[in-house]
Amino acid sequence: MTIKRSLAAATFGATAALTAAFMPTANAEMKHEGVTVNILTRPGPVIAGRLEQRGEEFKAMTGATIEVATVPFADLFQKLLTDWSTGTNSIDVGVFASGWAVELADSDLLADLSDFVANDPGLMFDDIAPYFREFNQKIDGKTYLITVDGDFHMMYYRTDVLEKNGLEPPDTWDEYLEVAAAVHGQDMNGDGEADYGSCLFKKRNAQSFWLILSVAGAFLQSQGTGQGIFFDTETMEPLVRNEGFKEALRILKETGKYGPPDELNLDVTDTRPIVLSGRCALLLEWGDIGPLSIDLTQSKIDGLVASRILPGSRRVVDRATGKLTDCTPELCPHATDGVNHTPFAAFGGWSGAVNAKADPKVIAAAYDFLSYMNAPEQSNFDVTQGWTGYNPYRVSQFENIQPWVDAGFSQESAENYLGAIGQSLNSPNMASDLRIPGTQQYEGICLDREIARFLAGEITDEQTMDNIYECWEEVTEDFGRERQAALYRASLGITN
Repeated sequence: MTIKRSLAAATFGATAALTAAFMPTANAEMKHEGVTVNILTRPGPVIAGRLEQRGEEFKAMTGATIEVATVPFADLFQKLLTDWSTGTNSIDVGVFASGWAVELADSDLLADLSDFVANDPGLMFDDIAPYFREFNQKIDGKTYLITVDGDFHMMYYRTDVLEKNGLEPPDTWDEYLEVAAAVHGQDMNGDGEADYGSCLFKKRNAQSFWLILSVAGAFLQSQGTGQGIFFDTETMEPLVRNEGFKEALRILKETGKYGPPDELNLDVTDTRPIVLSGRCALLLEWGDIGPLSIDLTQSKIDGLVASRILPGSRRVVDRATGKLTDCTPELCPHATDGVNHTPFAAFGGWSGAVNAKADPKVIAAAYDFLSYMNAPEQSNFDVTQGWTGYNPYRVSQFENIQPWVDAGFSQESAENYLGAIGQSLNSPNMASDLRIPGTQQYEGICLDREIARFLAGEITDEQTMDNIYECWEEVTEDFGRERQAALYRASLGITN
Protein backbone atom coordinates (compact mmCIF):
# COMPACT_ATOMS: atom_id res chain seq x y z
CA MET A 1 0.00 0.00 0.00
CA THR A 2 1.38 3.40 -0.94
CA ILE A 3 1.00 6.30 1.45
CA LYS A 4 0.55 9.56 -0.43
CA ARG A 5 1.60 12.91 0.97
CA SER A 6 -1.27 15.41 0.77
CA LEU A 7 -1.13 18.70 -1.09
CA ALA A 8 0.72 21.67 0.32
CA ALA A 9 -1.36 24.45 1.80
CA ALA A 10 -0.33 26.87 -0.92
CA THR A 11 -2.28 24.93 -3.52
CA PHE A 12 -5.60 25.73 -1.90
CA GLY A 13 -5.64 29.40 -2.88
CA ALA A 14 -6.60 32.30 -0.66
CA THR A 15 -4.31 30.90 2.04
CA ALA A 16 -4.00 34.15 3.93
CA ALA A 17 -7.75 34.46 4.35
CA LEU A 18 -8.12 30.85 5.42
CA THR A 19 -5.47 31.06 8.12
CA ALA A 20 -6.43 34.49 9.41
CA ALA A 21 -8.25 33.09 12.44
CA PHE A 22 -5.03 32.56 14.37
CA MET A 23 -1.43 33.72 14.15
CA PRO A 24 1.11 32.32 16.66
CA THR A 25 2.98 34.74 18.87
CA ALA A 26 6.53 35.54 17.89
CA ASN A 27 8.11 34.43 21.17
CA ALA A 28 5.98 31.37 21.90
CA GLU A 29 7.52 28.73 24.15
CA MET A 30 9.17 25.96 22.08
CA LYS A 31 7.97 23.23 24.47
CA HIS A 32 8.05 20.46 21.83
CA GLU A 33 11.13 21.49 19.89
CA GLY A 34 12.78 18.55 18.15
CA VAL A 35 9.67 16.31 18.37
CA THR A 36 8.07 14.95 15.19
CA VAL A 37 4.45 13.76 15.16
CA ASN A 38 3.47 11.51 12.26
CA ILE A 39 -0.25 11.66 11.44
CA LEU A 40 -2.21 9.40 9.07
CA THR A 41 -5.63 10.32 7.67
CA ARG A 42 -7.60 10.46 4.42
CA PRO A 43 -6.40 12.41 1.34
CA GLY A 44 -6.72 16.20 1.37
CA PRO A 45 -7.48 19.00 1.04
CA VAL A 46 -10.53 17.81 3.02
CA ILE A 47 -9.43 16.95 6.59
CA ALA A 48 -5.72 16.50 5.73
CA GLY A 49 -5.26 19.98 4.30
CA ARG A 50 -6.26 21.83 7.42
CA LEU A 51 -4.14 19.49 9.57
CA GLU A 52 -1.14 20.53 7.47
CA GLN A 53 -1.89 24.24 7.75
CA ARG A 54 -2.51 24.13 11.47
CA GLY A 55 0.59 21.96 11.79
CA GLU A 56 2.73 24.78 10.43
CA GLU A 57 1.21 27.17 12.96
CA PHE A 58 1.77 24.66 15.75
CA LYS A 59 5.42 24.24 14.77
CA ALA A 60 5.92 28.01 14.97
CA MET A 61 4.36 27.96 18.45
CA THR A 62 5.94 24.86 19.97
CA GLY A 63 8.76 23.64 17.73
CA ALA A 64 7.06 20.31 17.00
CA THR A 65 7.07 19.06 13.40
CA ILE A 66 3.69 17.77 12.21
CA GLU A 67 3.93 15.33 9.30
CA VAL A 68 0.64 14.45 7.59
CA ALA A 69 0.39 11.38 5.36
CA THR A 70 -2.74 9.98 3.70
CA VAL A 71 -4.18 6.75 2.35
CA PRO A 72 -7.55 6.16 0.64
CA PHE A 73 -10.46 6.06 3.06
CA ALA A 74 -11.11 2.36 2.38
CA ASP A 75 -7.55 1.52 3.49
CA LEU A 76 -7.25 3.82 6.49
CA PHE A 77 -8.49 1.56 9.29
CA GLN A 78 -6.48 -1.47 8.19
CA LYS A 79 -3.32 0.60 7.81
CA LEU A 80 -3.63 1.97 11.34
CA LEU A 81 -4.53 -1.41 12.83
CA THR A 82 -1.63 -3.15 11.12
CA ASP A 83 0.92 -0.48 12.02
CA TRP A 84 -0.05 -0.41 15.69
CA SER A 85 -0.86 -4.08 16.32
CA THR A 86 2.28 -5.48 14.68
CA GLY A 87 4.64 -3.17 16.54
CA THR A 88 5.70 -1.20 13.48
CA ASN A 89 4.54 2.02 15.15
CA SER A 90 5.50 4.35 12.31
CA ILE A 91 2.27 6.30 12.89
CA ASP A 92 1.82 8.43 16.02
CA VAL A 93 -1.68 9.76 15.42
CA GLY A 94 -4.62 8.53 13.41
CA VAL A 95 -7.35 10.95 12.37
CA PHE A 96 -10.21 8.65 11.45
CA ALA A 97 -13.84 7.67 12.03
CA SER A 98 -14.46 7.75 15.75
CA GLY A 99 -16.44 4.50 15.59
CA TRP A 100 -13.28 2.57 14.76
CA ALA A 101 -11.63 3.58 18.02
CA VAL A 102 -13.40 1.02 20.21
CA GLU A 103 -11.71 -1.90 18.48
CA LEU A 104 -8.33 -0.16 18.72
CA ALA A 105 -8.83 0.76 22.38
CA ASP A 106 -10.02 -2.77 23.19
CA SER A 107 -6.64 -4.01 21.93
CA ASP A 108 -4.79 -1.45 24.11
CA LEU A 109 -3.53 0.41 21.04
CA LEU A 110 -4.74 3.90 22.01
CA ALA A 111 -3.33 6.28 24.58
CA ASP A 112 -5.75 7.30 27.34
CA LEU A 113 -5.96 11.09 27.06
CA SER A 114 -8.19 11.64 30.09
CA ASP A 115 -5.50 13.21 32.28
CA PHE A 116 -4.44 15.55 29.48
CA VAL A 117 -8.06 16.68 29.05
CA ALA A 118 -8.57 17.14 32.79
CA ASN A 119 -5.60 19.52 32.90
CA ASP A 120 -6.40 21.45 29.73
CA PRO A 121 -8.73 24.42 30.43
CA GLY A 122 -8.07 25.79 26.93
CA LEU A 123 -9.93 22.84 25.45
CA MET A 124 -13.18 24.17 26.94
CA PHE A 125 -14.42 20.60 27.21
CA ASP A 126 -17.92 21.54 28.37
CA ASP A 127 -18.44 23.58 25.19
CA ILE A 128 -18.20 20.40 23.10
CA ALA A 129 -21.76 19.31 22.32
CA PRO A 130 -22.96 16.52 24.64
CA TYR A 131 -23.11 13.80 21.97
CA PHE A 132 -19.56 14.41 20.79
CA ARG A 133 -18.21 14.95 24.31
CA GLU A 134 -19.76 11.87 25.92
CA PHE A 135 -20.26 9.42 23.04
CA ASN A 136 -17.81 10.42 20.33
CA GLN A 137 -14.68 11.01 22.38
CA LYS A 138 -15.08 8.59 25.26
CA ILE A 139 -14.88 4.81 25.55
CA ASP A 140 -15.98 3.28 28.85
CA GLY A 141 -15.76 6.69 30.49
CA LYS A 142 -12.20 7.45 29.36
CA THR A 143 -11.27 10.00 26.70
CA TYR A 144 -9.33 8.34 23.89
CA LEU A 145 -10.30 10.70 21.08
CA ILE A 146 -10.18 14.42 20.39
CA THR A 147 -12.85 15.56 17.95
CA VAL A 148 -11.86 17.77 15.03
CA ASP A 149 -15.09 17.42 13.07
CA GLY A 150 -18.71 16.71 13.98
CA ASP A 151 -20.52 14.54 11.47
CA PHE A 152 -24.21 13.79 11.20
CA HIS A 153 -26.61 13.76 8.30
CA MET A 154 -29.13 16.49 7.62
CA MET A 155 -31.59 17.08 4.81
CA TYR A 156 -31.04 19.99 2.42
CA TYR A 157 -33.64 21.44 0.07
CA ARG A 158 -33.88 24.15 -2.57
CA THR A 159 -36.11 26.85 -1.16
CA ASP A 160 -36.79 28.41 -4.56
CA VAL A 161 -37.75 25.13 -6.22
CA LEU A 162 -40.16 24.13 -3.46
CA GLU A 163 -41.68 27.61 -3.29
CA LYS A 164 -42.20 27.69 -7.06
CA ASN A 165 -44.09 24.41 -6.84
CA GLY A 166 -46.09 25.32 -3.75
CA LEU A 167 -44.44 22.60 -1.68
CA GLU A 168 -43.42 22.47 1.96
CA PRO A 169 -40.11 20.91 3.04
CA PRO A 170 -40.69 17.19 3.66
CA ASP A 171 -41.15 16.17 7.28
CA THR A 172 -41.38 12.40 6.71
CA TRP A 173 -39.68 9.98 4.33
CA ASP A 174 -42.92 9.49 2.40
CA GLU A 175 -43.08 13.25 1.91
CA TYR A 176 -39.45 13.24 0.76
CA LEU A 177 -40.38 10.88 -2.06
CA GLU A 178 -43.49 12.91 -2.91
CA VAL A 179 -41.55 16.18 -3.19
CA ALA A 180 -38.76 14.52 -5.19
CA ALA A 181 -41.30 13.06 -7.62
CA ALA A 182 -43.15 16.37 -7.99
CA VAL A 183 -40.10 18.42 -9.04
CA HIS A 184 -37.97 15.81 -10.81
CA GLY A 185 -37.20 16.76 -14.40
CA GLN A 186 -37.64 20.50 -13.92
CA ASP A 187 -34.87 22.92 -14.92
CA MET A 188 -33.61 24.16 -11.56
CA ASN A 189 -30.60 26.22 -12.63
CA GLY A 190 -31.73 27.81 -15.87
CA ASP A 191 -29.43 25.90 -18.23
CA GLY A 192 -32.29 24.35 -20.21
CA GLU A 193 -31.63 20.81 -18.95
CA ALA A 194 -33.84 18.61 -16.79
CA ASP A 195 -32.63 18.36 -13.21
CA TYR A 196 -33.17 15.99 -10.28
CA GLY A 197 -35.62 15.64 -7.44
CA SER A 198 -33.08 13.92 -5.19
CA CYS A 199 -29.29 13.56 -5.29
CA LEU A 200 -27.69 10.86 -3.15
CA PHE A 201 -24.22 9.31 -3.36
CA LYS A 202 -24.61 5.54 -3.66
CA LYS A 203 -21.26 4.27 -4.87
CA ARG A 204 -19.93 1.15 -3.19
CA ASN A 205 -16.81 1.55 -1.02
CA ALA A 206 -17.47 5.27 -0.74
CA GLN A 207 -19.26 5.84 2.59
CA SER A 208 -22.68 5.44 0.97
CA PHE A 209 -23.84 2.76 3.43
CA TRP A 210 -24.59 5.50 5.97
CA LEU A 211 -27.57 6.56 3.85
CA ILE A 212 -29.58 3.43 4.64
CA LEU A 213 -28.94 4.00 8.34
CA SER A 214 -30.09 7.62 8.10
CA VAL A 215 -33.35 6.43 6.59
CA ALA A 216 -33.83 3.38 8.81
CA GLY A 217 -33.18 5.26 12.05
CA ALA A 218 -36.61 6.90 12.02
CA PHE A 219 -38.25 3.47 12.01
CA LEU A 220 -35.85 1.67 14.37
CA GLN A 221 -35.19 4.12 17.22
CA SER A 222 -37.77 6.19 19.06
CA GLN A 223 -36.80 5.84 22.73
CA GLY A 224 -33.62 7.89 22.68
CA THR A 225 -29.92 7.35 21.93
CA GLY A 226 -29.68 4.49 24.40
CA GLN A 227 -32.08 2.34 22.38
CA GLY A 228 -29.71 2.09 19.40
CA ILE A 229 -30.40 1.20 15.76
CA PHE A 230 -28.05 -1.72 15.13
CA PHE A 231 -28.62 -4.57 17.61
CA ASP A 232 -30.79 -5.80 20.44
CA THR A 233 -28.86 -4.51 23.44
CA GLU A 234 -29.14 -7.81 25.31
CA THR A 235 -28.71 -10.47 22.63
CA MET A 236 -26.82 -8.59 19.89
CA GLU A 237 -29.38 -9.82 17.37
CA PRO A 238 -29.15 -7.52 14.31
CA LEU A 239 -32.08 -5.14 13.83
CA VAL A 240 -32.32 -5.74 10.09
CA ARG A 241 -35.06 -8.38 9.74
CA ASN A 242 -38.10 -6.22 10.37
CA GLU A 243 -40.66 -4.08 8.56
CA GLY A 244 -38.82 -0.85 9.41
CA PHE A 245 -35.55 -1.84 7.76
CA LYS A 246 -37.52 -3.22 4.80
CA GLU A 247 -39.33 0.12 4.47
CA ALA A 248 -35.99 1.95 4.57
CA LEU A 249 -34.72 -0.24 1.72
CA ARG A 250 -37.81 0.61 -0.31
CA ILE A 251 -37.40 4.33 0.27
CA LEU A 252 -33.69 4.39 -0.53
CA LYS A 253 -34.23 2.46 -3.75
CA GLU A 254 -37.15 4.64 -4.82
CA THR A 255 -35.05 7.80 -4.46
CA GLY A 256 -33.10 6.49 -7.44
CA LYS A 257 -36.11 7.20 -9.69
CA TYR A 258 -35.54 10.91 -9.08
CA GLY A 259 -31.74 11.06 -9.10
CA PRO A 260 -28.94 11.33 -11.66
CA PRO A 261 -28.92 8.34 -14.03
CA ASP A 262 -25.49 7.17 -12.83
CA GLU A 263 -26.26 7.64 -9.12
CA LEU A 264 -24.99 4.16 -8.19
CA ASN A 265 -21.53 5.21 -9.35
CA LEU A 266 -21.43 8.56 -7.55
CA ASP A 267 -19.30 9.28 -4.49
CA VAL A 268 -19.98 12.29 -2.27
CA THR A 269 -17.23 14.14 -4.17
CA ASP A 270 -19.27 13.52 -7.34
CA THR A 271 -22.66 14.61 -5.99
CA ARG A 272 -21.44 17.82 -4.42
CA PRO A 273 -20.58 19.52 -7.74
CA ILE A 274 -24.01 18.49 -9.06
CA VAL A 275 -25.68 19.98 -6.00
CA LEU A 276 -23.62 23.17 -6.10
CA SER A 277 -24.34 23.66 -9.80
CA GLY A 278 -28.02 23.92 -8.89
CA ARG A 279 -29.30 20.60 -10.24
CA CYS A 280 -30.78 19.02 -7.07
CA ALA A 281 -33.96 19.76 -5.14
CA LEU A 282 -33.34 17.45 -2.16
CA LEU A 283 -30.37 15.64 -0.69
CA LEU A 284 -28.98 14.04 2.46
CA GLU A 285 -25.51 15.15 3.45
CA TRP A 286 -23.18 16.17 6.22
CA GLY A 287 -22.81 19.78 7.33
CA ASP A 288 -20.36 20.62 4.53
CA ILE A 289 -23.11 21.70 2.14
CA GLY A 290 -23.89 24.81 4.18
CA PRO A 291 -20.45 26.48 3.87
CA LEU A 292 -19.93 25.10 0.35
CA SER A 293 -23.19 26.66 -0.83
CA ILE A 294 -21.91 30.18 -0.17
CA ASP A 295 -18.59 29.65 -1.97
CA LEU A 296 -19.25 31.63 -5.13
CA THR A 297 -16.24 30.13 -6.89
CA GLN A 298 -18.18 26.88 -7.21
CA SER A 299 -21.76 27.44 -6.02
CA LYS A 300 -24.84 28.61 -7.90
CA ILE A 301 -27.14 28.04 -4.92
CA ASP A 302 -26.00 30.75 -2.52
CA GLY A 303 -29.10 31.79 -0.59
CA LEU A 304 -31.23 29.11 -2.29
CA VAL A 305 -30.60 26.11 -0.03
CA ALA A 306 -31.92 25.42 3.44
CA SER A 307 -31.45 22.55 5.86
CA ARG A 308 -33.41 20.74 8.50
CA ILE A 309 -33.38 17.64 10.67
CA LEU A 310 -33.62 14.31 8.83
CA PRO A 311 -37.13 13.31 7.76
CA GLY A 312 -38.97 11.09 10.22
CA SER A 313 -41.79 8.58 10.38
CA ARG A 314 -45.24 8.29 11.92
CA ARG A 315 -44.62 4.55 12.36
CA VAL A 316 -41.87 2.77 14.26
CA VAL A 317 -40.88 -0.87 14.72
CA ASP A 318 -42.37 -2.80 17.60
CA ARG A 319 -39.26 -4.77 18.52
CA ALA A 320 -41.27 -7.61 20.00
CA THR A 321 -42.95 -8.34 16.65
CA GLY A 322 -40.78 -6.61 14.05
CA LYS A 323 -43.92 -4.88 12.75
CA LEU A 324 -44.38 -1.18 12.02
CA THR A 325 -46.74 0.42 14.52
CA ASP A 326 -48.28 3.89 14.63
CA CYS A 327 -46.50 6.28 16.95
CA THR A 328 -48.02 6.83 20.37
CA PRO A 329 -46.72 9.02 23.20
CA GLU A 330 -45.31 5.87 24.80
CA LEU A 331 -43.69 4.47 21.65
CA CYS A 332 -42.42 7.83 20.38
CA PRO A 333 -41.88 10.08 23.42
CA HIS A 334 -39.63 12.44 21.44
CA ALA A 335 -41.96 12.81 18.45
CA THR A 336 -42.98 16.22 17.12
CA ASP A 337 -46.57 16.41 15.88
CA GLY A 338 -46.65 12.63 15.73
CA VAL A 339 -43.45 12.32 13.66
CA ASN A 340 -40.48 10.44 15.10
CA HIS A 341 -37.24 12.11 13.99
CA THR A 342 -33.96 10.27 14.52
CA PRO A 343 -30.95 12.38 13.51
CA PHE A 344 -28.06 10.06 12.72
CA ALA A 345 -24.43 10.69 13.61
CA ALA A 346 -23.25 9.17 10.36
CA PHE A 347 -19.54 8.48 10.72
CA GLY A 348 -19.59 10.40 13.99
CA GLY A 349 -16.83 12.74 12.96
CA TRP A 350 -13.15 12.79 12.17
CA SER A 351 -11.31 12.44 15.44
CA GLY A 352 -7.68 12.12 16.48
CA ALA A 353 -6.31 9.24 18.56
CA VAL A 354 -2.74 8.71 19.72
CA ASN A 355 -0.68 5.53 19.48
CA ALA A 356 -0.28 4.12 23.00
CA LYS A 357 3.22 2.88 22.14
CA ALA A 358 4.52 6.27 21.00
CA ASP A 359 7.31 7.94 22.93
CA PRO A 360 5.86 9.92 25.89
CA LYS A 361 7.25 13.16 24.44
CA VAL A 362 5.47 12.41 21.17
CA ILE A 363 2.22 11.59 22.99
CA ALA A 364 2.39 14.93 24.81
CA ALA A 365 3.06 16.85 21.58
CA ALA A 366 0.38 14.90 19.74
CA TYR A 367 -2.21 15.69 22.40
CA ASP A 368 -1.29 19.37 22.38
CA PHE A 369 -1.69 19.49 18.61
CA LEU A 370 -5.09 17.79 18.68
CA SER A 371 -6.14 20.11 21.49
CA TYR A 372 -5.02 23.05 19.37
CA MET A 373 -7.12 21.79 16.45
CA ASN A 374 -10.14 21.25 18.69
CA ALA A 375 -9.99 24.47 20.71
CA PRO A 376 -12.59 27.12 19.85
CA GLU A 377 -10.01 29.69 18.74
CA GLN A 378 -9.20 27.45 15.77
CA SER A 379 -12.21 25.20 15.27
CA ASN A 380 -14.83 27.95 15.44
CA PHE A 381 -13.25 29.36 12.29
CA ASP A 382 -12.39 26.09 10.55
CA VAL A 383 -15.96 24.77 10.63
CA THR A 384 -17.16 27.80 8.65
CA GLN A 385 -14.85 26.96 5.73
CA GLY A 386 -16.44 24.43 3.38
CA TRP A 387 -13.18 23.16 1.89
CA THR A 388 -11.82 21.91 5.24
CA GLY A 389 -14.39 19.13 5.62
CA TYR A 390 -14.82 20.09 9.28
CA ASN A 391 -18.37 20.46 10.59
CA PRO A 392 -19.63 21.94 13.87
CA TYR A 393 -19.34 20.02 17.14
CA ARG A 394 -19.17 22.78 19.76
CA VAL A 395 -22.21 24.43 21.35
CA SER A 396 -20.70 27.84 20.65
CA GLN A 397 -20.46 26.97 16.96
CA PHE A 398 -24.21 26.81 16.49
CA GLU A 399 -25.16 29.40 19.10
CA ASN A 400 -22.85 32.20 17.89
CA ILE A 401 -23.98 33.32 14.46
CA GLN A 402 -21.32 35.98 13.83
CA PRO A 403 -18.48 33.72 12.58
CA TRP A 404 -20.85 32.31 9.99
CA VAL A 405 -21.93 35.76 8.83
CA ASP A 406 -18.27 36.77 8.69
CA ALA A 407 -17.64 33.70 6.50
CA GLY A 408 -20.25 34.87 3.98
CA PHE A 409 -23.59 33.50 5.18
CA SER A 410 -26.56 35.83 5.18
CA GLN A 411 -28.22 36.29 8.55
CA GLU A 412 -31.20 34.21 7.38
CA SER A 413 -29.19 31.35 5.90
CA ALA A 414 -26.93 31.18 8.95
CA GLU A 415 -29.90 31.03 11.30
CA ASN A 416 -31.48 28.24 9.23
CA TYR A 417 -28.29 26.21 8.97
CA LEU A 418 -27.37 26.54 12.62
CA GLY A 419 -30.97 25.93 13.67
CA ALA A 420 -30.98 22.58 11.88
CA ILE A 421 -27.64 21.68 13.45
CA GLY A 422 -28.86 22.66 16.92
CA GLN A 423 -32.10 20.71 16.48
CA SER A 424 -30.13 17.61 15.53
CA LEU A 425 -27.38 17.89 18.13
CA ASN A 426 -29.84 18.63 20.94
CA SER A 427 -32.19 15.79 20.04
CA PRO A 428 -32.43 13.15 22.79
CA ASN A 429 -33.20 10.71 19.97
CA MET A 430 -29.89 11.20 18.13
CA ALA A 431 -28.81 7.80 16.78
CA SER A 432 -25.19 6.94 17.44
CA ASP A 433 -23.12 5.37 14.71
CA LEU A 434 -21.70 1.95 15.52
CA ARG A 435 -18.82 2.10 18.02
CA ILE A 436 -17.71 -1.45 18.83
CA PRO A 437 -14.94 -3.79 17.67
CA GLY A 438 -15.63 -4.86 14.11
CA THR A 439 -17.36 -1.62 13.14
CA GLN A 440 -15.45 -1.50 9.89
CA GLN A 441 -16.51 -5.09 9.07
CA TYR A 442 -20.15 -4.60 10.11
CA GLU A 443 -20.57 -1.39 8.10
CA GLY A 444 -17.75 -1.09 5.59
CA ILE A 445 -17.96 -4.70 4.38
CA CYS A 446 -21.26 -6.43 5.26
CA LEU A 447 -23.66 -3.51 5.03
CA ASP A 448 -21.91 -1.70 2.19
CA ARG A 449 -21.73 -4.81 0.00
CA GLU A 450 -25.32 -5.93 0.45
CA ILE A 451 -26.87 -2.47 0.07
CA ALA A 452 -24.89 -1.97 -3.15
CA ARG A 453 -26.14 -5.32 -4.47
CA PHE A 454 -29.72 -4.46 -3.53
CA LEU A 455 -29.63 -1.05 -5.21
CA ALA A 456 -28.13 -2.64 -8.33
CA GLY A 457 -31.06 -5.08 -8.48
CA GLU A 458 -28.92 -8.17 -7.86
CA ILE A 459 -30.83 -9.29 -4.76
CA THR A 460 -34.28 -8.74 -3.23
CA ASP A 461 -35.04 -6.83 -0.06
CA GLU A 462 -35.53 -10.10 1.84
CA GLN A 463 -32.21 -11.45 0.60
CA THR A 464 -30.55 -8.19 1.53
CA MET A 465 -31.83 -8.31 5.10
CA ASP A 466 -30.90 -11.99 5.45
CA ASN A 467 -27.40 -11.43 4.09
CA ILE A 468 -26.72 -8.48 6.38
CA TYR A 469 -28.11 -10.41 9.34
CA GLU A 470 -25.93 -13.44 8.70
CA CYS A 471 -22.80 -11.38 8.02
CA TRP A 472 -23.27 -9.33 11.18
CA GLU A 473 -23.81 -12.51 13.19
CA GLU A 474 -20.52 -13.90 11.89
CA VAL A 475 -18.64 -10.76 12.91
CA THR A 476 -20.26 -10.83 16.35
CA GLU A 477 -19.31 -14.46 16.89
CA ASP A 478 -15.74 -13.78 15.74
CA PHE A 479 -15.29 -11.07 18.36
CA GLY A 480 -17.35 -12.82 21.07
CA ARG A 481 -21.05 -12.19 21.62
CA GLU A 482 -20.97 -11.37 25.33
CA ARG A 483 -18.06 -8.99 24.94
CA GLN A 484 -19.66 -7.29 21.93
CA ALA A 485 -22.97 -6.91 23.76
CA ALA A 486 -21.27 -5.33 26.75
CA LEU A 487 -19.33 -2.89 24.57
CA TYR A 488 -22.42 -2.07 22.51
CA ARG A 489 -24.39 -1.24 25.65
CA ALA A 490 -21.52 0.87 26.93
CA SER A 491 -21.34 2.75 23.62
CA LEU A 492 -25.00 3.69 24.07
CA GLY A 493 -24.50 4.89 27.63
CA ILE A 494 -26.18 1.85 29.21
CA THR A 495 -24.39 1.18 32.50
CA ASN A 496 -26.38 -1.72 33.99
